[in-house]
Amino acid sequence: MSETSPRRAAVTGIGVVAPNGTTAETFWKSTREGISVLDRVTRDGCGHLPLRVAGEVRSFDPSAAIEERYLVQTDRFTHFAMAAADLALDDARLGRSDSDCEPFSIGVVTAAGSGGGEFGQRELQQLWGKGSRFVGPYQSIAWFYAASTGQISIRRGFKGPCSVVAADEAGGLDALAHAARAVRRGTDLMVAGSTEAPLAPYSAVCQIGYGELSTAGEPDQAYRPFTSGACGFVPAEGGAMLVVEEAESARERGARVRAFIAGHGSTFTGASRWEQSREGLARAIRGALDEARCAPEEIDVVFADALGVPEADRAEALAIADALGAHGRRVPVTAPKTGIGRGYCAAPVLDVAAAALAMEHGVIPPTPNVFDICHDLGLVTARAQAAELRTALVLSRGLMGSNSALVLRHRAADAP
Repeated sequence: MSETSPRRAAVTGIGVVAPNGTTAETFWKSTREGISVLDRVTRDGCGHLPLRVAGEVRSFDPSAAIEERYLVQTDRFTHFAMAAADLALDDARLGRSDSDCEPFSIGVVTAAGSGGGEFGQRELQQLWGKGSRFVGPYQSIAWFYAASTGQISIRRGFKGPCSVVAADEAGGLDALAHAARAVRRGTDLMVAGSTEAPLAPYSAVCQIGYGELSTAGEPDQAYRPFTSGACGFVPAEGGAMLVVEEAESARERGARVRAFIAGHGSTFTGASRWEQSREGLARAIRGALDEARCAPEEIDVVFADALGVPEADRAEALAIADALGAHGRRVPVTAPKTGIGRGYCAAPVLDVAAAALAMEHGVIPPTPNVFDICHDLGLVTARAQAAELRTALVLSRGLMGSNSALVLRHRAADAP
């Protein structure tokens, strides 16, 4: 690489632990086929709550993926993160004993919205039921938003720049943007992403106050954005971790470049002010396009935020049109999260994983459970759509008012 060549942030590894698959391959197969795995909440202690439907990760055994000494000091959301990070590093051809990796050149950044609610609930029950002597020392760290960043870096010996984005849903995209900028500024490799575990009773009770939360009882009716039957979103657990590294270095070591993180934009418009999110999201899109040096008509697919609230859905459809112009009414849009639920900060990271895989396979996955669209939007429904995909736009908004947009380029893209 010449001294004047810009450093490019490439995704070289994808690790997924999601309701519809616990590897990138199984996740993509279910996503491509539009399989919905939303179902009644089965977690103990949640039966009496108005939250009835969610996306649960039911085929994950943490003891099979993580050493006991880490399991006892971490929450379920960190179990997901460590397992997904291992999968992403393996996908990037970076084994545990890879002697070519300089520890100070590898960093970790994660996003978290809810933290370790399950671990915290268990310890509080011990405190109030048995007394303070029955509360373990790890209560002070397992619930913490930064726990996943810390445990991944400690477990793998990574000593580069590490951070956490404690935010609402859009923080998932912001974490990937942090990783990409770290790489452009000189860090060799970043492990980045988000996982969430918001379905313990303590966490579920905290969500009941969200007016946007769906309380519908039928899985195929509970999360239907952009339709006349939209009644909110359903939460999900799980998430994804990505390996982001300098593209030329990745090629030199024989790694496969799966996509480029080309541009990012973010704004803030305030909690639940969904009409105002139209302008904020449009500005975020324009910021991402500008950083990526991407014209609106170059966007081949949009992965929508898809909140499932009529006012928010309308604002998003209008924001896409505002930012992309006439192309915004023609570009294919998809929201595969309607089949697995909306995993808070993890939701847009799973969308980024799906977008990278969609570009690889030339397929736009459908939007499960959605068919009666009531917005001027090119939403892909029913079945997957074959298409040449070179540039994808991923959108996310948070319940507290953040708006983010991320532009991904296909691995064969020649734009800087």
